[in-house]
Amino acid sequence: MSRSARVVVATAYGGPETLQVVGQPVAEPGPGEALLEVRAAGINPIDWKRYSGAFGNDPAQLPMRLGAEAAGVVRAVATREQGPAGPISEGDEVIAFRIAGAYAERVIVPVSALVPKPQALSWEQAGGLMLTGVTAIHALTATGVGRGDTLLVHGASGGVGLMVVQLAVVRGARVIGTASLARHDELRALGAEPVVYGDGLAERVRELAPDGVDAAIDAVGTDEAIDVSLAVVADRDRIATIAAFARGAHEGIKLLGGGPGADPGTELRDAARLELVALCADGRLTVSARPFPLEGAARAHEEGIAGRANGKMVLVP
Repeated sequence: MSRSARVVVATAYGGPETLQVVGQPVAEPGPGEALLEVRAAGINPIDWKRYSGAFGNDPAQLPMRLGAEAAGVVRAVATREQGPAGPISEGDEVIAFRIAGAYAERVIVPVSALVPKPQALSWEQAGGLMLTGVTAIHALTATGVGRGDTLLVHGASGGVGLMVVQLAVVRGARVIGTASLARHDELRALGAEPVVYGDGLAERVRELAPDGVDAAIDAVGTDEAIDVSLAVVADRDRIATIAAFARGAHEGIKLLGGGPGADPGTELRDAARLELVALCADGRLTVSARPFPLEGAARAHEEGIAGRANGKMVLVP
């Protein structure tokens, strides 16, 4: 029996105005697959980069499904399949990552992408946990951040930045994070010491850390983030960026993620999924989620592109 679902697609290459909600058929799950009823789907910069033409503009890719992560309920599974944390059965509440086409009411996903949803998280929080969470763990691992280190985080109030802050605190590091003044109280509540970005940032960081900064993670990709990191961190092997790939390559710092020349960290990121679930279950990690309806995908993308995401945005079918 086939099903249909409302899904978000990009109908052309361009900006958020190309996004539409349409109906598409959903097949039955085959071996190694499950049918997921989506309760929330995470929004990430990679989504708008795909239909912007940044990775090419092959018309055969249109209409383009979007979304790499979701949380929801398993509604069908081909056989008794094993996920990373054990068997997956109909009715299980799960987080799915990495998947394709998450911006949808229902989607077929690999069972290998499914981990248990922590009860401590709402659907919206669970839908926005994984991509930012695994990126943060990758960045902290690559820069060797641990107990007693002082870490500078650029873009500390963004989706990845908020994860880096929390996970670094869990690891016993001192965290200095850049953010607009309006987000400082939120960062303090998570255990970070906030600073305003802009002219004089390096001096403000040195005032907070006169003994030096051990590592820096750039989650925004600006020249300021790279300049200040190079100015306050002595070891370039402990500076990483997830956004400034061209500049980062020129400066000889670590490039992480899906950019040109970057380390994708695939195995490390896959392994991080269960660590994130455990930390959320223990109450040591949370997600600041902003929900939008499926029909609000274009508006959410406009805010993200303009740098107004304010944490993690998710779509709720």
